[in-house]
Order: sequence, then structure tokens, then C-alpha cells
Amino acid sequence: MLRRVLPQLARALVGGSGEPVSGMAEVGASFARGRWQEWPAPQAAAVEEFLHAWWAHALTDPEPAVPVHGLLALCTEASATPGPWLAVWEGLDDEVADRHLAETAGHWEYDLLDDRLPWNGWRLDDEEAVRAELAAWLVRHVPARLRARDGHEELLHRVRLLGLTGPARWEDPHWPDRRS
Repeated sequence: MLRRVLPQLARALVGGSGEPVSGMAEVGASFARGRWQEWPAPQAAAVEEFLHAWWAHALTDPEPAVPVHGLLALCTEASATPGPWLAVWEGLDDEVADRHLAETAGHWEYDLLDDRLPWNGWRLDDEEAVRAELAAWLVRHVPARLRARDGHEELLHRVRLLGLTGPARWEDPHWPDRRS
């Protein structure tokens, strides 16, 4: 069924009128349930090309119809990995992409600090591995990209905490529950 409705669904999603009740990860799970990667090669390639084009555009769009954090959840669920999507983001040296990075880190920080995936993982085989990959990527890339921009001191501290474990994280003076 996904093959039949995909053109209309793609237009609605890119236009911002396809937001599901449970978030964009649910849409990605629908892609995964449709097993699009097993479709005939030209059709699978078209879906992959669509997802990559939408992702690349959203990262450089100052006001994408779908927030970047939601689109990353969709793409991760649809492909079962955040790696290719994070690699595209990593390759951008762009102020807009960095603003989306700050927004995404801010949106996800508390879930990641609580060692939870920042969306309902619908179809991921190993949610913990995906969560760990997201957290590690943020620890590696957020500081260098946001340090040059003002107003991110607290966010930088919380991202730093993602790289710590156990008491080192919870006893840090920047742990969110310890602030007065």
C-alpha cells in the first residue's frame, strides 16, 4: 500500500501537512513496515533519493516544514540507522544547519541524559545502540559547532554530560537536577 500512496504522502510530508499524532518517527516506521528497501531497485532507489533530498534540504532550510529532529527520527526509523543522516549533517558547515543542531540537541538532551531514545522507537532492532550513536555524535559535534555561537553555554554543558556515565554525570554541578 505504501507504494500506492507514497507520491501523495511525500507531498504532504514535505509540505508540513502530514504530521502524525505520535510524531514523525511513526511515519518512518510506516516506511520500514512497507519494507521499501526490498522493493524493486528503481522504486527503492527513488524512496532513498527522496529521503536524502528531503533531509539535505531541511538541514539548510531556516524554517523547514518538519523540524529537523523529527525528520531525523523519521529517516532513522525508515532506514534503521542514524549513520547516513548524521554523516550528511556532519559534512555541512552552515549556520542554519548549526542552528538546527542546537535546536535538536536542546529538544533531545533530557531524554538522552536519562539514557532514553528521544522518540518512540517503533521498528528499531536495537534502540540502545541508536541512542548511544546519537549521544556520541552530539558529544563529538555539538561543542565544536556551537562554541563559536553565543548563548549555548548551558546546552554545551548538558551535551558534555552525555559523554559521562554514572556518578560522574549525576554529580556534575551542571546536572539538570542539581541546578538551583
